Amino acid sequence: MTEKTHRRGVGLQGRREIQFFLSVSLPLCIPAVSICILLVAAGLRFHLLGAQSLWNDEGSSYVQATRSLSDIAIHAARDIHPPGYYWLLSIWRTLTGDSEFALRSLSVFVSVLSVALTFALGKRLYNSAAGLLAAAFVTVNTFSIFYAQEARMYALLTLWGAAAMWAFLLFTQRPTPRRTLALAILNAAGLWTQYAYPFVMLTQGVLFVVWLIGEKTHRRGAEGQGNRGKTYHKGTKGQGYKENTLFFEWKSLIFYIAANVLTIALFAAWLPNALHQITSWPNTGEGAPYEQALSVIAGWLTFGLTYAVGGQTSWIAVAWFVLLFGLLIPRNDRRAGTRWALLVPVVWAVVSVGLFIAMGLFREGNLKLLLPAQIAVALWLARGIWVLATWDVGDARRSAAVRYAPRLAAIAGAFGLLVNMGADLNALYHDADFQRDDYRAIVSAITADATSNSAIVLDAPNQEEVFRYYYSADYPVYTLPPGLGGDDDETRAAVRQIIADYERVFVVFWGEAERDPNRVVETTLDAEAYEAGNTWYGDVRLARYVSPAELTETVEAGARFGDSIVLERYALSATTLAAGDVLQLRLDWHTDEALDTRYKVFVQLLAPDGLLAAQRDSEPGGGLALTTTWPAVDLILDRHALTIPHDLPASPHYSLIVGLYNLDDPQARLSVGDSDYLELAEIEIRADNQSTATQ
Repeated sequence: MTEKTHRRGVGLQGRREIQFFLSVSLPLCIPAVSICILLVAAGLRFHLLGAQSLWNDEGSSYVQATRSLSDIAIHAARDIHPPGYYWLLSIWRTLTGDSEFALRSLSVFVSVLSVALTFALGKRLYNSAAGLLAAAFVTVNTFSIFYAQEARMYALLTLWGAAAMWAFLLFTQRPTPRRTLALAILNAAGLWTQYAYPFVMLTQGVLFVVWLIGEKTHRRGAEGQGNRGKTYHKGTKGQGYKENTLFFEWKSLIFYIAANVLTIALFAAWLPNALHQITSWPNTGEGAPYEQALSVIAGWLTFGLTYAVGGQTSWIAVAWFVLLFGLLIPRNDRRAGTRWALLVPVVWAVVSVGLFIAMGLFREGNLKLLLPAQIAVALWLARGIWVLATWDVGDARRSAAVRYAPRLAAIAGAFGLLVNMGADLNALYHDADFQRDDYRAIVSAITADATSNSAIVLDAPNQEEVFRYYYSADYPVYTLPPGLGGDDDETRAAVRQIIADYERVFVVFWGEAERDPNRVVETTLDAEAYEAGNTWYGDVRLARYVSPAELTETVEAGARFGDSIVLERYALSATTLAAGDVLQLRLDWHTDEALDTRYKVFVQLLAPDGLLAAQRDSEPGGGLALTTTWPAVDLILDRHALTIPHDLPASPHYSLIVGLYNLDDPQARLSVGDSDYLELAEIEIRADNQSTATQ
């Protein structure tokens, strides 16, 4: 035997040993890796699950879950969501409790199941490696994680979409009455969960047509080869059987129609409500150009909703490259059904995104409707990596570097994509841009500042549910405008009555443009009360007002700010206050000529050492009397209120000052004499709670 032949024999033996090792070890590794992925998925979704406050919609979920099953349906008929998720949450709540963690844990549970189904889909369509990679992509995608940590129906929508696609694949393998029933039940469950679920059913319809055409083509090819129209179908226990393909096609068509008819029948009781809600519900928000919409959707589906934080532009290009590879069929892949398996995630993603954009649904708040399509993109990416890893470079005599280049590229691509998907997890958990509206902090702030004669106004639709989840004090709560809004005079009268009855009014503003488009609540309060503070908690704003006190002493000022603005006079509610009091201030302005610059008024309380003790900045009139709208000579009434912090040390030598600065350049203050502010009075802060100020 020559040396060359000997080396070949040793090499062949080595490859056989490696193949034997892989054949034994891989079946053991795959379950272990899949379990690890599920544990990571659960860990990422349970992490800080109860840290954030419930927000508005989650409050609605909680209140729905406290009702009976029949009452849930009655109230859901007035909303834009079917009752399926609320029914399930109601049952879940009785087992787990009412905490934020407990209410959200249902979404975590079904999201982890969706990860498991992603693996099952990838394994059935391609192989175990592709299934594991697709599951890993879903595991670290912040789009999936965010809605897995929300007490809403979107994680459940994803689960039903994945489960129904699994049932659909089994159905196309061999349609049976049992599989037909399973497909119908899962599709019906999806319809009872969310009105975006038809995206999944339409995907199934397109795939079924493609599959049926493929079966017909296969039958014609078989008949041309003299196989008498027989085809092999895999049995449920690995046993094969032959069946007339023409009969198989007709049976499949009949069973598929039956599955959809049964789905509609199972949803028929709710169908009238669904049609009414979908056709009558307003589509709020503004759309975006197609190219911008596609860019955002691609980023969310591929990397997650935090994709813009890390600036993953280069890796988006890599993702598109991998997706293009997912559209190819390797030369060494001769398996039947390869083209069909290729099309499943592609059609799923394209149909869902295409319908979403065509229906004009693109709003950032609506992207959660595409969560099932995120699984499709993960499968598509996983197939692209798999195709790249198994790419045949052709000539076996090529160098090892050439032969192994596709595999190394696939490993680098998969690792890079996973790292970049998970790179912004910290932002998801801690960045203010991804935090939910903090009603917990709002209630805490109100409770800390309220006095015995305080009231709370919720100026938005459906805030009361989430607010009362945290609120346990006795201060009266008013939801305004009354009813569904629309009667501005009734709303204005209600606000005036609250101002007359209470010394302090706390107003929570959220989505008021829907119920109070003319801002009657805010404008009435700004015009007839004193705004003492304005704080944002996510997209929710808490404003503090005090009812007007009698300002008996008016001081003539005659101070000129800049070239044109004159402070004619001012009045204070008191010059002696205690911590927690609210100082009221009225400023009477006029201008010698029309102004083309917007200015803000700042009112500051300076400590005896000159340091800032309290501050209130606002455009005149609470934003209702912009300086660019001031007519020349006419007097402008401007109200301000300054809350005295609870931790201020007592002293009789605090200074109250006022000034104006350019809205676009806060450093550009208007001069008044030799200074950039005017001192109005010396204020005494007393150590006790006895004062002459408005409480």
